[in-house]
Amino acid sequence: MLELKHLCDARIDLGPPLELGDAPPGRRRIIPIIGGTVTGERVSGTILNGGADWQTVFADGSAELDTRYMIETHDGAILDIRNFGYRHGPAEVIARLARGEDVDPSLYYMRTTPRFETGDPRYDWLNRTIVVGTGAREAAAVVLTLYEVL
Repeated sequence: MLELKHLCDARIDLGPPLELGDAPPGRRRIIPIIGGTVTGERVSGTILNGGADWQTVFADGSAELDTRYMIETHDGAILDIRNFGYRHGPAEVIARLARGEDVDPSLYYMRTTPRFETGDPRYDWLNRTIVVGTGAREAAAVVLTLYEVL
């Protein structure tokens, strides 16, 4: 039986999207990750500037999320995050998100599967831990709640 244990909450600050245009799989966008915070009992720290979400938006408005960024923990470790996921919902809700409106996250689906990597022995356990998350999109940030799969 699977159990979930809260790992951390993350507020990921975003820069303006870079629109690459329509490609065969969908509309491509790169959204810079410029900072943020992580709070949790076992993982907390700062999201470093320099990551991005290489996003594909499909014709139906759903989005495939493909992010990579780094966390500097409160005690100085560097964690690399590769986070994959999907966001979709009713067309009117997705249109509101695209306009930068605050939308109740229960009105759409945003789930992720972050994978952590680090060489710091204090956080080596993350290299072998499955994590899942739920998210919300704000005008200039993404808010994630991440859980360890026990």
